[in-house]
Amino acid sequence: MIQFIKSRITSFGHAFHGWAYVIRNEKNAWIHAVATICVVIVATWLVIPLHDWAILVLTIAMVWAAEFLNTSIEAVVDLASPAHHPLAKVGKDVGAAAVLIAAGAAVLVGMLILGPPLWFRTAPFILQLTR
Repeated sequence: MIQFIKSRITSFGHAFHGWAYVIRNEKNAWIHAVATICVVIVATWLVIPLHDWAILVLTIAMVWAAEFLNTSIEAVVDLASPAHHPLAKVGKDVGAAAVLIAAGAAVLVGMLILGPPLWFRTAPFILQLTR
């Protein structure tokens, strides 16, 4: 049992090292981080319902998972093919496309969930400014 617990702790350590690698080395991870923080702040301010929180959390996780998988694909491709190769480019481009699709879907989900209550909250102020 102790060996099992030690191996789980080691596994978590590897996962956190991977997380730190992505944050330190991937410029787009910072964009995802800023977007995540903004969405959480706005959703908290709007006091959205729990089911909307669940959708936002899953959507945010989808984008981060795509970014992490893309980073791992890029690392493995670089290891397997240090020289430029057309198939290496395909692998990297497809991984990047997965992140783009996830991020695009996240923007749409965010607009659907946060858009109406945000408009309801800010419209009176915006309309007053335009008078």
